[in-house]
Amino acid sequence: MSELNIQRLDAGAADFEASLQKLLAWEAVSDSGVNATVDEILGRVRTQGDAAVVEYSNRFDRVGVSSMAELEISRERLEQALEELPQAQRSALEEAAVRVRDYHERQKSDSWSYTEADGTMLGQKVTPMDRVGIYVPGGKASYPSSVLMNALPAKVAGVGEIIMVVPTPGGELNELVLAAAALAGVDRVFCIGGAQAVAALAYGTETVPRVDKIVGPGNIYVATAKRAVFGVVGIDMIAGPSEILVLSDGSTDPDWIAMDLFSQAEHDEDAQSILVSPDADYLDRVEQSILRLLPTMERRGIIEVSLRNRAAFIHVKDMAQAVDVANRIAPEHLELAVENPQALVPDIRHAGAIFMGHYTAEALGDYCAGPNHVLPTSGTARFSSPLGVYDFQKRSSLIQFSADGASKLGPVASILARGEGLTAHARSAEYRIKQD
Repeated sequence: MSELNIQRLDAGAADFEASLQKLLAWEAVSDSGVNATVDEILGRVRTQGDAAVVEYSNRFDRVGVSSMAELEISRERLEQALEELPQAQRSALEEAAVRVRDYHERQKSDSWSYTEADGTMLGQKVTPMDRVGIYVPGGKASYPSSVLMNALPAKVAGVGEIIMVVPTPGGELNELVLAAAALAGVDRVFCIGGAQAVAALAYGTETVPRVDKIVGPGNIYVATAKRAVFGVVGIDMIAGPSEILVLSDGSTDPDWIAMDLFSQAEHDEDAQSILVSPDADYLDRVEQSILRLLPTMERRGIIEVSLRNRAAFIHVKDMAQAVDVANRIAPEHLELAVENPQALVPDIRHAGAIFMGHYTAEALGDYCAGPNHVLPTSGTARFSSPLGVYDFQKRSSLIQFSADGASKLGPVASILARGEGLTAHARSAEYRIKQD
C-alpha cells in the first residue's frame, strides 16, 4: 500500500456493499450554522434588496463598494475583455462555444399537435423561459467554461434575458470569464456571489431583476440557498463534489488513467476519483503512476487530500461486474477506458456523461467536446440528466375539443368525476354532451 493509502475494495468481498456505501457517503445537507446564515441572508435580501446585497458583498468578498451600480459589469466591459484576450485564448474559447452551441441545437424541442377523427386537437406548446440566472463560481478558481455551459443552452432555448452572477473576491475580475459572457450573449453581469446572489436572483432587488430559474454550481452556501428558494424559482440541481469513475480493462496507459483521476481530484479536497478493473496488476501500475506523477502537479496538495480521503481502487472479477459497480455508483463522469467501449454502453444505465475509449479524456468534456459539463453528482444520475436546452423550456398542454369530441368524452369524465364525488366537474362535462 502506498503512502497515500488509496483505499482498495474487492467487489467480491462480503462487506463490499457496506464499504462502497461508506466510500460514497457525502453529506450534502447543510449544518445548522450554514442554514441559519443562509436564512438570515435570504430574509434580508428579500426585504432590503440592494442595500443587503452590497453589505454582504463588502463583508464576504471584500469589494468595498457603496452601491449596486459598482457591482454591475457593462456590456462594453465584457466586449473589451473579449477583444483584448490573447489570440490563442480567444480562439480556444470561440471553438468551444461553437461546439457547445452546435451540440445543444440538437436538443431543441418544438411544439406539436395532432387532430383526432372527430376534430379534437391535442398537443404541446414549447416556450422558453423569460429570464434565467446563471451562477458562475469564483474565489478559489474561475470557470469561463461554466459560463458557456450554462448560458449557451439558455440562448439556444430562446430565453429572453440571461443574468449572470459571479463573485469577485477582493474585486479581482477574471478576464476569461468576462470574455466568455460576451461570447455567450449574457445580457447583464453582477459581481456578486454566495447566498446573497441567489437571493437577489430569486426575489429581485431594485437593480437585479427577478429570474425564473437559477442554474450553475457553487459552494455549500450557494447550494443551501438554491435549495431554500426552490419553488419561488426553478433550480437545475444541488451539486455535490466533482467525481470520476474509470472502468478499465488494463489496456490504457497507466499514466493516462492517473492523470484522469487527478483531473477530478484537483477540483477540491472533497472530489472523488475511483478506478475499477478486473486486472489487479494494472491497479498496482496505476498506483505507481500516481506516486510518480503527483509531485509534478501544481495542485498537488489538493489532489493528495482528495485521493487519500475519497479515492478508491476497486477490483472486480470481470468487466460485467465492473458495469454493475458503475450502475450502483451512478457517477457524474464515467470513463470506459477499454478496447471496445461500444460493447459496454448498452448496459450502462446510470451516468451523467459517458467517455468512451482510450482517447476520450474527461477533460475534453469539461471544455470543448460539446455536451454539457453541468452533470448530476452524488448518485443522482439515477434520476437526473445533464443540463440542457430542455432545462430552459416549458411545456404547456394544448387541448381543443370539437363538439363531437366533447359529447363523446363527456360521459367518461362524468362517470369518473362522480366516482370522486366532484359533482361540479361532472356537470361541467355533461353540459357539453349533445342531447338527442
